[in-house]
Amino acid sequence: MKIVYSYFVMDLLHTGHLLMLKNSKAIAGPDGRLVVGIVSDEAVEQQKGRPPLLSFRERLELAQSIRYVDLAVQQVEYSPLENVKKINPDILMESESHSDAQLQASRELMNSISGKTIVMPYYPGQSSTQIKRKILGTNQKS
Repeated sequence: MKIVYSYFVMDLLHTGHLLMLKNSKAIAGPDGRLVVGIVSDEAVEQQKGRPPLLSFRERLELAQSIRYVDLAVQQVEYSPLENVKKINPDILMESESHSDAQLQASRELMNSISGKTIVMPYYPGQSSTQIKRKILGTNQKS
């Protein structure tokens, strides 16, 4: 059985998230498992300089309700590496929106446990930040 690990803030659920989850589950295969890390409130605030709009519990519940997700877990740090060490997945899903240093660290860890990292494209226009800006722009014109 193949285990795939993917992780998200998932502050505003959008089709970019769903595409990543759907593709991750397809890579796991019909007998595989998709484990999804949801980044903690504290790690989001540390990384982005602001807390998420939705609480960790709300974001975790959203993730758990998605049919592609077999298990949703807390990811205490923004980086997935601690969870990867605990879960030992066969594949770690990353996004090309992450820094080169972060992607390199993920590849090194996955190589050390005989796994691999798959970097998925960033889906243009599918960003929680862009959606928030659009909402704020709409509200300002009203």
